[in-house]
Amino acid sequence: MDGRNGAQRLDASQLGAELGERATLVQFSSAFCQPCRATRRTLVEVAGMVDGVAHIEIDAEAHLTLVRRLDITKTPTVLVLDADGEVVRRASGQPRTVDVVAALGHAI
Repeated sequence: MDGRNGAQRLDASQLGAELGERATLVQFSSAFCQPCRATRRTLVEVAGMVDGVAHIEIDAEAHLTLVRRLDITKTPTVLVLDADGEVVRRASGQPRTVDVVAALGHAI
């Protein structure tokens, strides 16, 4: 997972949903992506375990401007945002729960 160098900041207006109080898990998905469904389950589970963490799922095909701006090249891609909306970690592919929890440690 990438770190804070050249970090970008996102807000609720760009994401279409409110950020979490402590951190936000942003998932870029596409309609026919099998790993996206499993990723959704993992991120919803982690967001439910950690107070103040939100999960936002974005349809990559419906938000091409944001996808291009963030250089999202495959789905699923997960961005971990801190409380201010700064991207502190990102990963492509289906994450393991333990990796998502560890990435949240960099945001909280």
